[in-house]
Parts: sequence; structure tokens; C-alpha cells
Amino acid sequence: MVFQKLRQAYKESDANSYIVGLDIGTEFVKALIARVKDEDITIVGMGRARQEVSDMHSGAIADISGVVRNCEEALAAAEEQAGLQAKRVVIGIAGELVKGVTNTIRYRRPQPDRPLDANEMEFIIEKVQERAQGKAQQQIALETGNDEVEVKLVNSALVSIHIDGYKVSNPLGFQGKDVAVQIYTAFAPMVHIGALERVADELGLELVAVAAEPFAVSRSVLGTDANSSFTAILADVGGGTTDIAVVNDGGVEGTKMFGIGGRSFTRTIANDMDLGYTEAEKLKVNIDHENIKPTVQQKAMKAIDKTLGVWIDGVELALSEFESVDHLPNRILLCGGGASLKALVDALESRDWYKELPFTKKPTIQLIKPSDVVGVTDETGEVGDHTFITAMGLLRVGYDTIIGSSDSDSIKDKLNRILKI
Repeated sequence: MVFQKLRQAYKESDANSYIVGLDIGTEFVKALIARVKDEDITIVGMGRARQEVSDMHSGAIADISGVVRNCEEALAAAEEQAGLQAKRVVIGIAGELVKGVTNTIRYRRPQPDRPLDANEMEFIIEKVQERAQGKAQQQIALETGNDEVEVKLVNSALVSIHIDGYKVSNPLGFQGKDVAVQIYTAFAPMVHIGALERVADELGLELVAVAAEPFAVSRSVLGTDANSSFTAILADVGGGTTDIAVVNDGGVEGTKMFGIGGRSFTRTIANDMDLGYTEAEKLKVNIDHENIKPTVQQKAMKAIDKTLGVWIDGVELALSEFESVDHLPNRILLCGGGASLKALVDALESRDWYKELPFTKKPTIQLIKPSDVVGVTDETGEVGDHTFITAMGLLRVGYDTIIGSSDSDSIKDKLNRILKI
């Protein structure tokens, strides 16, 4: 393909300073090219292309060739703006079959008087990941009815370590009998990951990481601070799915996804008002425009409200599944194109959906701004709102993957590299 030939001719030494964050969403493909220098990630090119209705299904790729065409269009725009081509890419993965959970494993050390070393920590972490993979495989097999389904680890990150009930930030050198390690892991079916690998190959790009999208969003707001106390619920409302992450004291407690997003609202408008999908989407996006007749606006709002009830039930159900959390964070941060729907934000703020959940008080709702993303700056001036947060988070995951370990890293950073974060 033309893209492959162009990239093969591109000088490797220059290309290694840049990375592409490719957010393959249900409604749009977004491509961000960033320059990576020391700890700074600077966006130098942005491109976006609309997907066809048949290209994606519930957040996963349904038509590889169609998605590749859209990715080429978005990449071409980003490359033209940047005036260069990058050869490495991080791609996001979403969908209801992406399972992200935080597991705790308690390990009784045979030699409690011997100081913990890196080899023993690696052994403990492997045990946690094995247990998490077994659970994810069972859950996906149950939901798909396919016992032979293969799953693969896409992300993991350290949440906390306790030794004999005492929380430590650096376990190395400590003595003790009982080690409790909490690790967030996300798994996805091989069929989904294989589709993303094929897309990267068709584009002539080296795939350095696949990231569960709610994990990427959490990385966007956490940055490089290993001791972050950031606490919030993050909700990425896309076209096909809503992805939720609960972050507590800088650690990802878990992620949940459900198959209701912006397209669900569009389809309800189309069905209830006897409109084509494109007309319904246009009406939804411009619902508050002064040129929309009040009677039309009223019918559209009624249709939106119908789906809103189902969507809020989905949020409530997803949050109720965080059984290991004593209290849910009182702050909800939204991103993704679906969060542009004002009625959705208003419903979260005004309805009493949260009362049966373990909140200590009514949660506050706000959109994540690009300026909230830690360590990523935009030179283009075009990455302007909450719809780009996932792509910015993918750049952060790419940075984490590529940067490599150094002597100045904290133990949490080093262990996260062992985890292939």
C-alpha cells in the first residue's frame, strides 16, 4: 500500500521521536501525532474521519477494510499538519468484551525473614495475572457462549502493596510473611486484538501497544506521578459504548463497559420520528439550535429521554459491580463524543440515580478538558475539547510503553514496566 511505502522510506531516527495515538471510535477515527522528548508529549498533528455505520459494532471493528480507509484519511490529515510521518502507533480497544478488573492476591512467603527482591515480586505479579486471565476467560466465555474463546492481556497497572497489613510504596527490602498485591488488569478477546493488529499492518505502522480505552482515559489524567492521590469516576461516552473507570488514590480500581452510546440516541430519534440515520444524527447534534421547530425539538427530546433512562440504568448497574469499593468517588468526569449531548449531563446532575450506590454525597459532574491531561500539550490549537481525551490518553500509554526504565524511576514505575503497562 502507498502508506507502507512512504513509511519505509522515512528516516528511522526521526520517526522514533514521534508516536501516533489512534482512537478508532464508533463514530469517528481520531489520529494524533505527538513528539516525545524527555517527559514532554507535544501534539503536532491532528486528523479526524467519520466512520460508516457498518464499520463498527458495539465499539469493536466490524469491517477492517472500511476502518483502514478511515484511518488513512485521519492519518493523512495529521501527517500533513505535522509535516512528517510517525512509524509507531498506540490503538485503543473498547467494547463490552473488554474486561478490566482489580484483583488482590495474598501471597504467604516461605521465608518471611528474607528481604523481598525484584525476582520475588515478579513471581507474585505473574500469579496475579494468571488468576485474572482465568477469570476474564470464564466471563467472556459465559457472555459469548464460546468456551474456546482466547483472551489476551492488554493493560495492567499496580494499585497497591501491603506487607503484613502495612501499606508500602516500595516493597523491596521489606521482610514479612503476608504480601497482598492489588493489580488492575484488562483483557480482550484475541479476535478484537487481531483486527487492530491487521489495521496497524495495513497502515504500515508498528503497533507498540493496545490499550483498553477507559484505562487510557485514566492514564491521561494521572500522568507520571506515582504517588498521585487523584480520585474520580471517569466515563468515556462513545458512539457505541460507554466505558467507565473508577480511580482511587491514583490507582485504577477497575473498568466496566456497556453497549449504549451516542448511536443509541440517534437510532431512537430515527425510529420514533421516522427519519433516516443521517437526518436523526444531524437533529441530535443540533437539538438546541434556534432554527429547529419547537414541535420537532419536543419530539426529539422525548426520544432522547427514552434512551437516557436506559443509559442511566447502565451507569448505575456498571457502578454497582464495583463490589470491592467501600465508597465511590464523588466526582464524575466525562469525555467522548456522546458526552456532548447536554441532556445526558443534565440527567446525571438532576436525577437521583446515585442514591442506591455507595456515594457519601451527591456526585459532581464535569467534562474533562484537554488542559486536564497531564504532560500532554497541543501545538496545533485544534485539540480543543473532551472528544479528544481518549486519543490523548493513548499517547500517554505509548509514552509509558516506549520510554524504558531509568534509575530515577520510582519502584511503582519499575513494577508497572514489569507489568507491561
